[in-house]
Amino acid sequence: MTGAPGASVLFVCMGNICRSPTAEAVFREHAARAGLGASLLIDSAGTGGWHVGEPPDRRAIVHARRRGYDLAGLRARQVRRDDFTRFAWILAMDMHNLRDLVALRPAAYAGHLGLLLDFVPDVGSREVPDPYFGGPEGFEQVLDLMERASAALLARIRASERAT
Repeated sequence: MTGAPGASVLFVCMGNICRSPTAEAVFREHAARAGLGASLLIDSAGTGGWHVGEPPDRRAIVHARRRGYDLAGLRARQVRRDDFTRFAWILAMDMHNLRDLVALRPAAYAGHLGLLLDFVPDVGSREVPDPYFGGPEGFEQVLDLMERASAALLARIRASERAT
């Protein structure tokens, strides 16, 4: 990989207003609790540009706040090719977004590009369902998945850092 720090994570969904900012905030909090917050570069983005500059979905903010996660200061952005030089771990929420990322990936990218839920195979799904068109239970389900995946991802990053 060209210049990406070893401990850098980018979470990606479609519009960067529900799933990926939730993943960013939950993972950031888990990393801080583990004493790694200052040493990790953590961000989120969307494959589409419809919501660039907007805050996360109000429902995502409210549900996350109830669990102690702060999404309010985040703003949507679109994935850029230079993200592949900045992030060692690029994690999509679903197969559609993963396909879009694979199409953008430079040949020289040597980081990890995959699905976030592959780190927690016991949750029964490889894709984080999009809560945008559903009710409150969808946002709670996303938070449940992000909490499980964050713990597993932190363990994987720690193991890979020790191996290098």
